[in-house]
Amino acid sequence: MIEKQQRILTGDRPTGKLHLGHYVGSLANRLRLQETYECFFIVADLHTLTTRPERERIIESSEFVRELVLDYLSVGIDPEKCTIFLQSAVPETYELNLIFEMLVTVPRLERLPSLKEMAKAENLDAMPFGLLGYPVLQAADILLPRANLVPVGKDNEAHVEVSREIARSFNRQYREVFPIPEVLVGEVPTLVGTDGQSKMSKSLGNAIYLSDDPKTVEKKVMKMYTDPKRVSADIPGTVEGNPVFIYHDAFNPDTAEVEDLKHRYRKGKVGDVEVKRKLGEALNGFLEPFRERRASYSQHPTKVDEILAEGTRRARGVAKETMENVRDAMGLFRLNP
Repeated sequence: MIEKQQRILTGDRPTGKLHLGHYVGSLANRLRLQETYECFFIVADLHTLTTRPERERIIESSEFVRELVLDYLSVGIDPEKCTIFLQSAVPETYELNLIFEMLVTVPRLERLPSLKEMAKAENLDAMPFGLLGYPVLQAADILLPRANLVPVGKDNEAHVEVSREIARSFNRQYREVFPIPEVLVGEVPTLVGTDGQSKMSKSLGNAIYLSDDPKTVEKKVMKMYTDPKRVSADIPGTVEGNPVFIYHDAFNPDTAEVEDLKHRYRKGKVGDVEVKRKLGEALNGFLEPFRERRASYSQHPTKVDEILAEGTRRARGVAKETMENVRDAMGLFRLNP
């Protein structure tokens, strides 16, 4: 067994089921990382409050918590190799977040363009205090388990830099408690949605979910956007940038079949129906092991809650240790009841 020396923190907000874009963008990388790092995968339900504080949205988010964990388990994330935990069930998160708020300025946070983009996406007229503090809460998430590495996409690198600055500030002002987390930026491809217009997204309705059944996958594939200039099968088509072929390259293991389809497509010797039918077969072959694992876990209704509870207990153990060090370093008054 490989001894795991360094810790990783990453995760997702429970805002819906995960799709193929999540798989190529992060989940596949996590499967690799869990073999050699001590991984903490956070179900970041508190982060949903920054843009969705309404009670009905919170209830909706709560319903997605189990679905998110099922998605993790279905792709092969192993709770014996990593820690899957619920952010809101770790009270030390709130405490460390408050302390970190004293170590960063409002102008520093206002320089992050992503926060304005998030506010705009949610049609918010003004920036809520909680959304402005989103990167501070992220810092608490990252530094509670004293993570050494944080896998992110390029667009989130600036948020991790805030965590690095906060860690340095705390260590300098009090005592060295936190490692300075490094950013692990993967070569993350952006998977275009089935509409061919933008990246795959839950909100845009252009996603193929990891939990979709075979018929649903086939139906979505047959409606996929292809070459708009190709009005019949005998017209040569464009392969480059064609969503159907992007998916073939990403998910069809039969490279000879893919190359044959590309060759015939360029020559006007194959129709979109055949190309899509073979893609549907490839995607269903790719997703079938996920469905089997999901079905296996779903047969035991309490299993997901048990995994989440055990992971949260582990996370709390590390968090308590961190906060003991934080309070001691700061010299906070200790009350002995």
